[in-house]
Parts: sequence; C-alpha cells; structure tokens
Amino acid sequence: MKVVQFEEYGGPEVLQMAEMEKPKPMPGEVLIAVTAIGVNYADTARREGAYVVPTPLPFIPGAEVAGIVEEVGEDVDSYKVGDRIVTLVGSGGYSEYIVTKAAALIPLPEDLTDEIAASLPLQGLTAYHLLTTMGRLEKGETVLIHAGAGGVGSLAIQLAKHFGAGKIIATASTEEKRKTARDLGADHTVDYTKYDWRDEVMSVTEGNGVDIALEMVGGDIFHETIRCMRSFGRIVVYGVASGHLAEMYPSGLMNRNLSIIGFFLPEIMKKPILFERSLQDLMKLVSSGKLKLTIGGTYQLKDAAKVHELMQARQTKGKLILKP
Repeated sequence: MKVVQFEEYGGPEVLQMAEMEKPKPMPGEVLIAVTAIGVNYADTARREGAYVVPTPLPFIPGAEVAGIVEEVGEDVDSYKVGDRIVTLVGSGGYSEYIVTKAAALIPLPEDLTDEIAASLPLQGLTAYHLLTTMGRLEKGETVLIHAGAGGVGSLAIQLAKHFGAGKIIATASTEEKRKTARDLGADHTVDYTKYDWRDEVMSVTEGNGVDIALEMVGGDIFHETIRCMRSFGRIVVYGVASGHLAEMYPSGLMNRNLSIIGFFLPEIMKKPILFERSLQDLMKLVSSGKLKLTIGGTYQLKDAAKVHELMQARQTKGKLILKP
C-alpha cells in the first residue's frame, strides 16, 4: 500500500511517498480502506518536530480519516465489511489503509460525504470540548474566540451560538476573515493585530469583560486576553500559534477568581464516552444544517507536500482533504 511519511524533520519537501505492506487487523481491530483524510496544522507541526509531544521517526502523519471497513479482526461484531466509518487516530492517516481499534470507530450517516466526515473529528471535537467540557459554557455568557475564521474558531463560533452564548466576540487579522466570522454568527469582531484590541473587547462588553476565552496564540495575546476576563472567567488554552510561550504568575489570577485551563485533544480518546457521544452530536448538527463546514480543496495523497505548503502559506480557506 502507498503511504506518505517523513524520515527527518523539515519543510514540506520531507514528505515522501513510500510502499508498505498492507496491515492485518488483530483481535478487536478493523482494517479501514481510507477514502478521505483531513489535513491539519498538527500535521505540519509533527513534520517540523515542533508538536507538543515527541514525534518518532519515520512518521506517517494524519489523524482524521473516513473510509470503508475492509476486514475485521477476531472479537469484532459491531462492524462488518463495507460499513462506512470515521475515526480519529494518533497517526498513520496519510495512507491507503489503516488498522485501528473497532471501539474508536463511528458509523457514518448516509447523508454525510466522506470528505465532510474527515473534516470534522479533530477541529470539531476541539471546538466542542473547549466550550463544554473545559469552558463549561452557560447560557447567556460572553465568549471570546481568537482566530475566529480558522478551522477551530469557525466551528466554535457556531457551537457557542448553538449552546446559548449571550455574546460572541471573534478576533481575526483581516476584514475578509472578520466578515467570515460575522457570517458564522459572531456578534462582534476585533482586529487582534491592533495594539488596542483589548480596549475594543472591553468596550463591547460595557467594561465587564468576557466569561470564556479560547486562546491558541500565546505571547502578548495571552496576556492581553487575561486582561479581558471578568470575575470567575475561564481561559482555555489549546495552542501556541505565535511560537511565543507566555509566562505568568499564578497569583495574578486571584483577584478576579480566574481559571486557566489547558486542553489537548488526544486525551479525549482515553475517555470513549467523550469521543463517541460528542462526535455523534457534531455529525447530527452537520446533517441538520446547524453546523456548516467548508471544504477548501481536495487533493491526491501524492500531493501532500503541496497541500502542506499551501496551508502554511495561508493560501487556502476551509478544510483541506487528501484522497488516496
């Protein structure tokens, strides 16, 4: 079978096609013929050796896959050959076939395409749990979402609206992206490249600040976000896109009873009830039209390096999909 892997860290050029033996499922496992693969910034971080956990070499990236059950191992009676599924895996998605535990699979509704399904697990589950499990969003609360036009941000805006947020404030660097955020349901948008963006957030909240902030930039943005919070506010940190780690004194949280909460999606996989139920909820929202996904482009597996290059050059919009 064909895979795309890298044997050293570096730019998109280190992604290379390779031939490997088709795997066999062990007891409790299923062999999937992959039909669609979601591409994420986590894949580029893996490739650069800059992911939040070590990346062993050689490495096959790819966490989101949709496909068809090709073979089932012993003790698997929940799926049969021909079933359409979607799943989230730790790695190995850039491949024609992948073996995974049957317990990690979610059946696909007939009305969802493989491409849409492969667009949902990583960013959808992240947005879902940032707001619910970690942020504990309550109806009527104000939410600040950084990078509101991005993959996670665009879904978080829609989900915050669905879960009853009273006011949604999204940040983005260009007017085009801010318009996208407003079209998705943001009540206010802010240009976070301006030095006084925090003042605008405080103005639209009448000086009260926000209840929940979804923060993935780091550096100065993190510190300014703290200053945007109201008493008992929760900042959920799920990335450091700027590359600048923020330092802080925990005692500075005391005067407003603030909470800073970290989120790392792979930990969700250790609690199947959080993974299965929430992904099924997300698929229902997509099927009903309450959650909109945008496919920015579909490419052949052999073009993975090109896709990484386009994505990191910010030359794409929406989710990028690879197809074996």
